[in-house]
Amino acid sequence: MSGTRPIISRPMPSKDAIAALGDIDPLHARLFAMRGLTEPGQLDYGLAQLAPIGSLENIDAAAELVIANRNAKIIVVGDFDVDGATSTALVLRCLREFGFTDVEYLVPNRFEYGYGLSPEIVRVAAERSPALLVTVDNGVSSGAGVAEANHLGIPVLVTDHHLPGNELPDAAVIVNPNLDGSQFPSRNLAGVGVAFYLMARVGRVLQEQGVADAAKVPAKYLDLVALGTVADVVPLDHNNRVLVQQGLLRIRAGQCVAGIQALLTLSGRQPARCVSTDLGFAAGPRINAAGRLEDISVGIECLLTDDLDTAMKYAGTLDRINSERRDIEATMREQAFAYVDSLGSQRWPECVCVYNSEWHQGVVGLIAARVRERCHRPVIAFARESDELLKGSA
Repeated sequence: MSGTRPIISRPMPSKDAIAALGDIDPLHARLFAMRGLTEPGQLDYGLAQLAPIGSLENIDAAAELVIANRNAKIIVVGDFDVDGATSTALVLRCLREFGFTDVEYLVPNRFEYGYGLSPEIVRVAAERSPALLVTVDNGVSSGAGVAEANHLGIPVLVTDHHLPGNELPDAAVIVNPNLDGSQFPSRNLAGVGVAFYLMARVGRVLQEQGVADAAKVPAKYLDLVALGTVADVVPLDHNNRVLVQQGLLRIRAGQCVAGIQALLTLSGRQPARCVSTDLGFAAGPRINAAGRLEDISVGIECLLTDDLDTAMKYAGTLDRINSERRDIEATMREQAFAYVDSLGSQRWPECVCVYNSEWHQGVVGLIAARVRERCHRPVIAFARESDELLKGSA
């Protein structure tokens, strides 16, 4: 089997398909038509083009559950990547601005608790006596964790975008565009996109109940939505393009949170000219590095502060961690490439597994991706967690 990538060609669009896009530059029209666009409205990335907030299944029940606990303690349980960090920061910022007075976050350290709402992290949360746990960017596969929360008398609201398994957790409410039977038009929402929809619904309900301008609050943090969406590499369907474009416009206008401004500035990017690659290759990796090597909390705090000097300090810490991550990754990548190259491309198996006892378990996901690009095969990279256990990323 050859290791070369297949060449993907697209048929030339018809004149009618090009004309259907209206009075725009002919070259642009042809390119858009080749990518499946069929009407001018698909080129409109205004907020009015978002899929209706109320069209996301269970969103009303989720908003009611959040609002019912506005005077009690709510703990947001996030994930240790950029999507999880931006989701966490978005929900905390919105709830606090709505007037919720007792909102905290908890993100499991990947080396101590692993991924998601595990029974162990639920017990840690229970020590703070919450009235409600809200997961962001995780939870749809956390049956055991939700069961533990139910056992302890703590209701759980799951907001997630990952594909569900055969059995759903017994949560009070689950909001996920990928639930079976969902009619929501954008199944490609990132976790932060799902969190944005929830906060938008909460804001609208609160405004109807008399909280002035509550419905306007979530849109103030579309910069966080853009960062999490781009960094999580979800498909940019029209709905996601609206979210990203609106977030970029806020960043360029100087209306982003201090943490994003600090991360862009420290990485040599100009916020006033920010594009999606600045989020995906400058701001995003610096936050991700904290979750890979240490604790994502420093990234979340960077996104929560409103003080630019404080944000710059956090960004400096994230930059240092990211430099360390690059060095570790470079060493691991060289070792992995040396191994697969020693086999010769004609001897690569259908699935490639690589392992080194010295590898860092927070970076094996990156190594799996790099080896996949080299071999064009499914790849699993392993690191040692203990004498009895390996951790892998596929």
